[in-house]
Amino acid sequence: MKSCQPRPIDARRRARGFTLVEVLASLILMAILIPVGMQGMGIVSRAAVLGQRKVEAMRIAEKVINEQLAVVAAGQPVPTTGSGTETDAENSYPWTMATVPWAEDTMTQMTVTVTFTMQGGSYEMTLSTLFDPNAAVRGTPSAITQSPG
Repeated sequence: MKSCQPRPIDARRRARGFTLVEVLASLILMAILIPVGMQGMGIVSRAAVLGQRKVEAMRIAEKVINEQLAVVAAGQPVPTTGSGTETDAENSYPWTMATVPWAEDTMTQMTVTVTFTMQGGSYEMTLSTLFDPNAAVRGTPSAITQSPG
């Protein structure tokens, strides 16, 4: 019976290392993968900055709505338009405000649109709310009167 012994490995073959073809193939692979990876990281970075700017724009829109609702007195006419510019951190955000009567009841819809530009692109974020211009306290429904009977 013959025993199964591995064949001796040639000492020269073990000490050779990588061939020129293997080194060139790995360099070509790295030359392709590294730029693709860097481009992907750039896209992710731009998306993160855009997301942050959108959050800042929505924060500004909420601030403008709260300020506009704070100055509208009960029973007074509601301004139909307004505009301005707010700054958050180092960025400037122009905004416009419009109010329209709500068709279904006595509510009024206030819409604030905040615009900003980033890397040559223009973006708009819009925030709307309904409020009752006749309510004594903002955020509460107006008093409902019922006739006795």
